[in-house]
Amino acid sequence: MSPANQCIVKTLELAELMLRVAEEGDAARKDVGCGVLYGVLRDSGYRIRKLAEAEREAHSKKGR
Repeated sequence: MSPANQCIVKTLELAELMLRVAEEGDAARKDVGCGVLYGVLRDSGYRIRKLAEAEREAHSKKGR
């Protein structure tokens, strides 16, 4: 696997970790501020995952 594709895989793993932390944090939160924090983390995780998946697909189509 190329270094570029390895980085995409790591990015996807990071996005999944962000989503898990957001879920756990939201379940354990004590106030609204934490809800905002975990909401931003969740939204960012989804956006990063979407971008990384698109890039992985582009690499696949180019045969990289």
